[in-house]
Amino acid sequence: MKVIDVRAKTDEELTKDLETAYKDLLNLRFRWSTRQLTNVYEIKKVRKDIARIRTVLTERALGLR
Repeated sequence: MKVIDVRAKTDEELTKDLETAYKDLLNLRFRWSTRQLTNVYEIKKVRKDIARIRTVLTERALGLR
């Protein structure tokens, strides 16, 4: 997910995406701990998506953009 795509969404959509991303991260961590995850980069990708979404939500809450 790119920042341009994140900024184009509404706050409600972003909170829904954030919840989904946290669930995905939890699922990936379980899969990694049980050695069922083949591509470890997926965890990093989801964490970056979470950071992007939270950054945009914080910017909007502070009125920076």
